[in-house]
Amino acid sequence: MTGADGKAPEAAAEQRLFIGGSWVAPDNGFYEVTDPATEGVVGLAPEASRAQVHAAAAAAREAFGPWSRTSAEERGAVLARAADLIQRDFLPYAALAQAESGATTGTARGMQVGVGVARFRRYARPEPVESALPPQINEAGPFGGAAVMGALAVRQPVGVVTCITSYNNPWANPAGKIAPALAMGNTVVVKPAPQDPLSVYRMAEALQAAGVPPGVVNVVSGSTAESGEAAVDSPDVDMVSFTGSTAVGQRIAEVCGRGMKRQLMELGGKGAAIVFDDADLTSAVSGIGTTFSFYSGQICTAPTRVLVQRGVHDLLVQQLAAYAGHLKVGDPREQGTVVGPVISAAHRDRVESYVELGRKEGARVAAGGERPSLPAGFYVAPTLLADCTPDMRVVREEIFGPVVVVLPFDDEEEAIALANDSDYGLIDYVWSGDVARAFRVARRLRAGGVGVNTVGRNMEAPFGGFKKSGVGRDVGSYALHAYSEVQAIVWPG
Repeated sequence: MTGADGKAPEAAAEQRLFIGGSWVAPDNGFYEVTDPATEGVVGLAPEASRAQVHAAAAAAREAFGPWSRTSAEERGAVLARAADLIQRDFLPYAALAQAESGATTGTARGMQVGVGVARFRRYARPEPVESALPPQINEAGPFGGAAVMGALAVRQPVGVVTCITSYNNPWANPAGKIAPALAMGNTVVVKPAPQDPLSVYRMAEALQAAGVPPGVVNVVSGSTAESGEAAVDSPDVDMVSFTGSTAVGQRIAEVCGRGMKRQLMELGGKGAAIVFDDADLTSAVSGIGTTFSFYSGQICTAPTRVLVQRGVHDLLVQQLAAYAGHLKVGDPREQGTVVGPVISAAHRDRVESYVELGRKEGARVAAGGERPSLPAGFYVAPTLLADCTPDMRVVREEIFGPVVVVLPFDDEEEAIALANDSDYGLIDYVWSGDVARAFRVARRLRAGGVGVNTVGRNMEAPFGGFKKSGVGRDVGSYALHAYSEVQAIVWPG
């Protein structure tokens, strides 16, 4: 399964489920995992039954007590060993991730497996889980006389966490859930995205080899809603961490509400990029252009709504159209390819339907708009829709592909109003030569994060959304908070 030559490892003809430390044959057979670039079969993934998913949750429940009582240093050592093992087989893992997801070579290596390794290493470092609170003098009350009371806030693991991961990053996204959850003493049931689950099974192999006890990590896949629903409604599950669409997140929240289960949700995005007339347009065009190129626009953090001050509107549209037109679309394994395929034929059709909808709504196709002429694969040309208005569906709905819409504005107040006129609020962006104005505008945006003159991320900064873009915050220490409950211990001083 592994090697150092950078070639995709031979996928198991019949990949097994990982339940309670054992590799288990699926009750419901197998389904094909398809390479989005070639439309060939990468491997066969197991189709878990509801009973098997519940068995995985039961195994996680049984393992929770012993694992939660291990020291943070012991748990961190396991995560560090897992990082070392993944790093050892970095190239074949990246090749498999590329075959499953259609990512370019640079993305598969750096942003998928590379970030996955970094996240295991990050959470291998134990952090304090106890903090002393200021003593308080209590007046006489029903439980006795006045006393000085000491207090301690202690972070405790939540319990069994279901991790439902997204298809756009089969290494970084699962690692970003599994590593902090395990670091805090939780156990997990991982339900990977049906499109690219094989990489997650390789992650489970590395964790097993690193010394994760049976039942602490379980992986169950499926191509239908059955396995995902079972992973949420199991009575053994205490928390659900989900990355995906807002519509699915809303359904999960309903089930969690009935069971009073904790939720961490990273959902859809329709990020606004505000470009003022004093901005560095080269920087803005380059930053916004990553929407076209990075994983073919299949990122919820993308600045897909570009709001441009009228004085530079036409120039920015011209430059952004030129940027899109120069991007090489094709086989992600070929040198020089910038834009690979989207995940599936169905998703390609969905993205293309939005481009056609934009035309019907009155938008002007300033770049792209046609399917690339390639022998195989699910490709969408980087597309720029100009002359848009706030009421258009292409402006209001998440497309999740290499499509950017542009709207003009006149002044700061209008820009803020347009940016906030959205059901989503994950990450917005502001480009301006006036840094004071950029920060002033950023503080008024209803988004979980704001990039000022950048699309870069700080991996210790809290990550999450406002409105329909999610619930809760993770990344850095915030992920440790997300996968824990706070317990108060009080005593007389």
